[in-house]
Amino acid sequence: MGNNKMLVEERSRDLGNFLVGRLLPFRKKRQVGPFTFIDHMGPSQIGPGKYMDVDQHPHIGLSTLTYLLDGEIAHKDSTGAEQLIKAGDVGFMTSGKGVTHTERTPKHLRDGNNYAVHGYQVWVALPKEKEEMEPQFDYVSKEKLPQWKEHNLDITLVAGQGFGRVSPLPVHSPLFMVDVKANEETCLEIHGQLEGEIAIVVTVGKVLNNGDAIEQGQMLISKTEDECIITLEKGSRVLLFGGKPLNEERFLLWNFVSSSKERLQKAADDWKHKRFPKVLGDDTYIPIPEMKEPLKS
Repeated sequence: MGNNKMLVEERSRDLGNFLVGRLLPFRKKRQVGPFTFIDHMGPSQIGPGKYMDVDQHPHIGLSTLTYLLDGEIAHKDSTGAEQLIKAGDVGFMTSGKGVTHTERTPKHLRDGNNYAVHGYQVWVALPKEKEEMEPQFDYVSKEKLPQWKEHNLDITLVAGQGFGRVSPLPVHSPLFMVDVKANEETCLEIHGQLEGEIAIVVTVGKVLNNGDAIEQGQMLISKTEDECIITLEKGSRVLLFGGKPLNEERFLLWNFVSSSKERLQKAADDWKHKRFPKVLGDDTYIPIPEMKEPLKS
């Protein structure tokens, strides 16, 4: 999703083995594995006079992963992809050398009624050798994702590898994203199940770690690879994500991610002068805001 906020500084607390924040990037942690940015949508209601209409905007050097807990989004991009993304599905647009896209409330939900929408779009930085790859869009429906029950938990592997399983979603570096729902209060032990840096976003309810409560909307980031134990309260839901860090530093400028500041400036100039590919049949255009120097991711 296009978002003009470069950096969201949120209050963070140090809990010994964890850092607690709300969104990436924040002051103490710029990336978790290759995950560079999190955009939290909702929970909210859409309806007459309040629909999602994110006009045409660009990306380079990253993949956008869209995952909804509730609602639907109509995705269109300059590769020609048109996809309705429903709750539990995953959309994965890889920008590579440059792509534009729009995200809107589908036409069939613009019927005068109100509907819930809640979800996340995360930016996954591409490995350096793939930063200039051809753009592509991949989609996997909810039914095709690995789903299983473990103790009192319902678990879905959205992307990457984890818990001895592999998601069918094509990804470009070692990573994971896992959706976990607790039917009863349950301890989730992650040690040995996931590889790399680990973050946990509490999407519903709250979780406990060493007596500390982490509320809905907050994020835990493990300071130690591969080790983490949390207790989910009954009805709680979390997203686990992370993976192996990329070898090089990443920089952000508006909707662009790159290992090169010069490449970011070129992308900004290309967007200003309308050199990016367009979404077919769409003439909308979000102008780039006045930006300072690129920020570290």
